[in-house]
Amino acid sequence: MTDDDRRAVAAWLFLCAALVFAMVVVGGVTRLTHSGLSIVEWQPLVGALPPLSDAAWQELFAKYRETPEFRLVNFDMDLDGFKRIFWWEYLHRLLGRVIGLVYFVPFAWFLLRRRIDARLAWQLAGIFVLGALQGAMGWYMVMSGLVEDPRVSHFRLTAHLGLALAIFAAELWVALALLGATRRRSARPTPLATAALVLVAVVFLMALTGGFVAGLRAGKAYNTFPLMNGHLVPPEILMLEPWWRNFLYNMATVQFVHRGIAWLLIFAVPWFWWRAMRADLPAGARLACHALLVATGAQVALGIATLLAAVPVTLGAAHQGGAVVVLACALWAASALRRRN
Repeated sequence: MTDDDRRAVAAWLFLCAALVFAMVVVGGVTRLTHSGLSIVEWQPLVGALPPLSDAAWQELFAKYRETPEFRLVNFDMDLDGFKRIFWWEYLHRLLGRVIGLVYFVPFAWFLLRRRIDARLAWQLAGIFVLGALQGAMGWYMVMSGLVEDPRVSHFRLTAHLGLALAIFAAELWVALALLGATRRRSARPTPLATAALVLVAVVFLMALTGGFVAGLRAGKAYNTFPLMNGHLVPPEILMLEPWWRNFLYNMATVQFVHRGIAWLLIFAVPWFWWRAMRADLPAGARLACHALLVATGAQVALGIATLLAAVPVTLGAAHQGGAVVVLACALWAASALRRRN
């Protein structure tokens, strides 16, 4: 591959990653506005068009009125109220379709024009498979809420979020590697580079526990900080039997774990930054470490504000997007530290 080819593919992957970031934020708004169950069918092609007539709106609303969510939760909703939740879910699905096209068409073009080598082609094909799985997982998640208990499974919600983050991380990692291909890769990872990769894993794990918090609506409980309703460790943390069920179903435990990982990052990221500033690093790597420190601080502040305000839509969506930003900065730092000028 030529340098021009690498820059072109990297720019395309950055665009795809930006669209996935937008998808995560819109997905957060969709969840927080309880819009995710407003479209009760999965129509990948026909569903790309919104209702274009009053009759079409009435038909969709009639289908929604047959769902348990309408009968048990939104029984007093009129057509205007249905439209408000419909548009968020429609935008979420439309973004998914746009991402698929923006990914597949350039990928096919690069492949047919032989502008990517075999190894990169397999990497990009793997990302495409993840995208296809994500579409199926999205509908699998929605199906879990179209039942007599109209609440989406927090396991499927977290899997849906985790796949989105995996796609984002893969696109960003490959793009950063392409831009750094002209720089020498370290023969053995330095301790600092290894620490950066560990931080990537911890941030990813924190985002997954955030999915559990969102799915169980645990952010509506224990809306105090730094203590949880006056307790360092809430007494309800092990109330379920057997004990391991608490980490999957107990709101107190799930939020406690999420807070614990946040506290870990509060100390680990500044330590990592301090070590990076003492090392002889190129300007790009130092900038990535600065960005990680700032993004982590902003995300922690957003998390506290979101918790204290009992998860309003704006702060909740911003906090979900902030997790992606922290993940991006951690990946940037890890990638930069793997290669030296």
